[in-house]
Amino acid sequence: MTLSTLLMAVAVQLGCCLCAVVIIGITLCSIGYTAREGIQHLKRLHQVPCSGCTYFTGDYRLKCTVHPIIALTEEAIA
Repeated sequence: MTLSTLLMAVAVQLGCCLCAVVIIGITLCSIGYTAREGIQHLKRLHQVPCSGCTYFTGDYRLKCTVHPIIALTEEAIA
């Protein structure tokens, strides 16, 4: 085996390892970003005051007798 063939084999192996590490890194970053966005969205939805309201019925057909369209949505926060 010549030196150039050996160097070529090492370069190919390093390239494959580098590609695998980059793909794993991108995947982990994507999972972290998605989890962070999901947590922020859930925190925002937990601010919806409808479940503690007097007019909240708890019935899935008519959630609220005053504002049935915006009940249990982000619009109810404002």
